[in-house]
Amino acid sequence: MNAPTPSPPAGRLRPSLRRGRYGWYLLQRPVLRDGHAVTLLRGGAQLFPAMCAAIAAAQREVWLATYIFNDDEQALVVADALVAAAARGVRVRVVIDGFGTKHSRSRIEQRLAASPGIAVETGRPSRRLQLAVFRPIERWTHWLQPGQLRRLHMKLCTVDDTVGYIGGINLIDDHVDLNHGRTEAPRLDYALAVSGPVVETMRQVVRAMWSRAWHGSDWRDALRRLVVAPQPMQRLRGLLRELRMPLRPGAEGVADGQPPGGSSPAATMRAALVVRDNVRQRRTIERACVEAMRGAQRRIWLVTPYFYPGTGFRLALADAARRGVEVRLLLQGKADYRLAAWAARALYRELHQHGVHIHEYLPAFLHAKVMLIDDDWCTVGSSNIDPLSLLLNLEANLIVSDAGFCATLATELEGAMADSREVLPDSLREAGWVRLARRAVVAWVAYVYLRVAGVTGRY
Repeated sequence: MNAPTPSPPAGRLRPSLRRGRYGWYLLQRPVLRDGHAVTLLRGGAQLFPAMCAAIAAAQREVWLATYIFNDDEQALVVADALVAAAARGVRVRVVIDGFGTKHSRSRIEQRLAASPGIAVETGRPSRRLQLAVFRPIERWTHWLQPGQLRRLHMKLCTVDDTVGYIGGINLIDDHVDLNHGRTEAPRLDYALAVSGPVVETMRQVVRAMWSRAWHGSDWRDALRRLVVAPQPMQRLRGLLRELRMPLRPGAEGVADGQPPGGSSPAATMRAALVVRDNVRQRRTIERACVEAMRGAQRRIWLVTPYFYPGTGFRLALADAARRGVEVRLLLQGKADYRLAAWAARALYRELHQHGVHIHEYLPAFLHAKVMLIDDDWCTVGSSNIDPLSLLLNLEANLIVSDAGFCATLATELEGAMADSREVLPDSLREAGWVRLARRAVVAWVAYVYLRVAGVTGRY
């Protein structure tokens, strides 16, 4: 059997990569480092209280990026925690996606500006709390701008140097769906609370996303201020520093794998942040998953709501199943988008032929993005296994290598699969021409969408 491709130890990295300005970003593969403590959180019911408690204890700064920042009661509790932190003098920076939060953007801006002395002016300087909108959609002509189909889909939050949160959970009530209204059962989704060296890397990513949205949303004003500034070159250098992702002064030890902020010696897990952007880290998340699947020896469990992988990903699943690895997929049984369900089900027969077991989650909407391989490798994050996440959107996942944590995750996933229905080959009774026609339609839609978004090459 193939052995998993090892990540280069932090101590063996070139000094320019360990202590350099861009550090981890120069590498297009995950670098697992020691010194982390990771906790699994199920749904906003567990994430939001933990996040609010950390924000309430913040002393210096809070960075937050999310696709959806809804205006329901549960999400507004987080907004109030951010306002309270800013009122104490904590530096708060929030970036939301202009499409994902289009419906609630005005109310969120009003809520974040509710505290006396706190100004929230998108694209213009304010004091302690600043909200940036990534590629806002204010009128239909904005869709004609290049890159508008590439959305900010990551969900990240860091508080000081102490804790970070990452996963698939948007800032929205677990019982609220934007397209289907209020649901009886909470949607299935996960996030991670993490402490250790990777928190600094997460902060760099959110800072980069916020800077791109802040300066990009009103670049004409920024350029005008730069031209009339008394020292334009100094102002330009400052602007470029904000757009990059440098390590904080004195943070070299963080890049070397030393826990920041005096983390507990009990933090012994290995972890790595992987992102997908449209610059250097274009296929990092996908490649990390494929490499791990190629080295799998016992099991591959994949949970995702939107499943339409490319050829390489499907081959890795099929090869693993053929060599005796237990391959299980947990997909949506209650579909929120009909075309997405069509896309996944178009692949069912092909996957069954290779020995892949497919389950559909029934109690509620499924939104989790999780992969568990063998007993000591897993990833939780925002990336689906479809063209939007793997080729277009800005995504962030955390890879964790720890047997104890993976055992906890396996127990959680076993419970979710117990509430699912296994799709058996005999249940796929549709006529061959219907199956082929459905698959052709899905493939054509994906092809057109990717070409309009500027993606070329084979998927």
